[in-house]
Amino acid sequence: RLCQLLDTTIRGWRRLAEVAGWEKRFKCSDEELEMCSLKVLEPHGSPTACLLQLLAERDCTLRYLLGCLERMGHAQACRVLTSAVQDMIHITVQPESQVVPEGTRVSLTCCATGPPGLTYQWFCGKREVPGATAPQLVMDAAALPGQPEWYICRVSCGAAFAFSRWAQVRVERSSSPSSASGYCPTMAGLQILQQPRPCRLAEGDTLALECRAIGNPPPQYQWFRNRRPLEGAQGPRLQVELVTTAERGSYSCRVFNLFHELWSREVDVEIGESPGESSITPCPAWHVLALLCLPEHLPCAPAAPSRPAATDKVALLIGNMRYLHHKPLRAPMGDVHALSALLRQLDFKVVSLLDLCKAEMQMAVNEFLLLLGQGVYGLLYYAGHGYENFGNSFMVPIDAPSTYTSAHCLCVQRVLRSMQQRRTGLNIFLLDMCRKRNLNDDIIPQVGALEVTANIVFGYATCADAEAYELSQGELCNGIFVTFLKRWLLQDEKITVLLDKVAEDMGTLEITRGRQALELRSNLSERRALTDPIRPPAQDESSARNLQWAKAHVLPESRHLRFDCGVTVQLGFAAEFSNIMIIYTHVVAAPQDIAKCEAKLTDIPEELDVDLKCTNKESPEEVGSPLAPTWSLGHPSCCLYSRLCGLQKLRQELVFTVCLQYHYRGMDEFVEERRTVSVGKPLIAKLNLR
Repeated sequence: RLCQLLDTTIRGWRRLAEVAGWEKRFKCSDEELEMCSLKVLEPHGSPTACLLQLLAERDCTLRYLLGCLERMGHAQACRVLTSAVQDMIHITVQPESQVVPEGTRVSLTCCATGPPGLTYQWFCGKREVPGATAPQLVMDAAALPGQPEWYICRVSCGAAFAFSRWAQVRVERSSSPSSASGYCPTMAGLQILQQPRPCRLAEGDTLALECRAIGNPPPQYQWFRNRRPLEGAQGPRLQVELVTTAERGSYSCRVFNLFHELWSREVDVEIGESPGESSITPCPAWHVLALLCLPEHLPCAPAAPSRPAATDKVALLIGNMRYLHHKPLRAPMGDVHALSALLRQLDFKVVSLLDLCKAEMQMAVNEFLLLLGQGVYGLLYYAGHGYENFGNSFMVPIDAPSTYTSAHCLCVQRVLRSMQQRRTGLNIFLLDMCRKRNLNDDIIPQVGALEVTANIVFGYATCADAEAYELSQGELCNGIFVTFLKRWLLQDEKITVLLDKVAEDMGTLEITRGRQALELRSNLSERRALTDPIRPPAQDESSARNLQWAKAHVLPESRHLRFDCGVTVQLGFAAEFSNIMIIYTHVVAAPQDIAKCEAKLTDIPEELDVDLKCTNKESPEEVGSPLAPTWSLGHPSCCLYSRLCGLQKLRQELVFTVCLQYHYRGMDEFVEERRTVSVGKPLIAKLNLR
């Protein structure tokens, strides 16, 4: 529609190019303008479409384009673009109605997705709230009790806008004098305002218990009787009609959100006979004894806690080091390798990958999700550049541009949502990255609502708006987080207790005190640990998972190549990570008349990350990996080593050439024989992450 308007008028595409060029990066050269003008010679060509494509490649935003059209005075084009923008504004996080105690603070949140440059304005009724122009509205609950206020947020982009739904804020005096004291709610706060009360009922009455809480994110509820969860009792009010003696017992309510957990006090519910029946009936002593021995007349002691178990354990470890447009890192290689070795000791199926672009990271996560299932413990560790905006954490791939946004990165919360859909038993995220705000990114991705699963653990290497650091110790170094984590990882402790101990240890390091501190967020309701045993489910399900994991860890079999000259060369393989493989050649046998010979790899596929200066080296240490001592043990002497990185980039089977160079005794000239070798798709290449 813009092309129709701008291709044929005086205030057309050339004027747009001139106005847009006022900002230097959007200025088009004469050659580019001529290319646009020549589009009229094509059957369906459009100079405007060509110009818009050039502006898009320079990251021109819709907001800037709208401003250019306004400066041109092209009202019709402005209306076209404004209507398109309005359709793109979507409210993703709605403000929630809340009940808050008098004298505290209240926080309302509204988040939206749409074109860059979204603006926010909060209203109380029909009045604008002065200065309330952020997604989060934080204010003192100064209104009188009993006088609720209604709030709404308008999200705008230029002349286009969308409104959130209304949220009511009601201020109450707390029934408990101490409930409001010392409480300052935060984005992850949680407080119980109303506790359940004990009661005595007759059979046939209605049981009503209530537990009210406030928090942000909004609280969730789960009622318990005799410390066992009640099915379907997941609201602030528990109501059971026509009660019988089966409902007697001790009741409590677990209140939780994504980051915190509280328990109400435990109250007793006593249920006797209905008023119309006699409360005392004479009976023989043996009858009384028999009644006392019935199970329903005995106190309901909590069942002996049995140790939780996993149906399987799966870990995805990603370390990004060699960034194309950002500072390279050193620690991720050592961190991923150290955790891989420890997690394997805990019976985790480990997939470890280095240096992935965005598409490869997404595909790796997709394959990781295929390994998950009901009751499986899933662990995601990431080391590399990262950031945190509006409560969402983003992992930065190695191909992210210099000014990246969420569109170039992977959102951790999206991964969590996908893991929950697999009905996992435990979701662990260990994020070894910075959590500074990304000022280039003002878009809040539409992640979707998370399920209430009470099995989520986040271990952040540093706290919000802070950086994570590396420890430089020669070629192979670790990040601060993993340096202390690996001391405790094998301990038989609840995962949250284990991470608490890591946090205490990190606090003893003088050089990072005040700059980096581990942050733990969890809603874990059971004592689950990394050391829990594995009790696999049905054979077909576990077999499919084992097969999927095994595909990513199959090395080519060692083989012997026999050349025409009589030389036999052994070809061997070793895995450093799931996407890095070592190939070594070793001359096993040679005729006596051959004085010297060696076998080298050549014609390695170009898509692999291979430093040719570090191939065919006589010692493992020369191939450019500080981890050489870990995989070179047991290899024969007199080998030539080559290191192949980025196996996930392979589009076809790995094919290379073994070049044998030798010379006979009494001759100086070398003779060369070549043998083409195909080893299929090794390791992670089998999963086709491309």
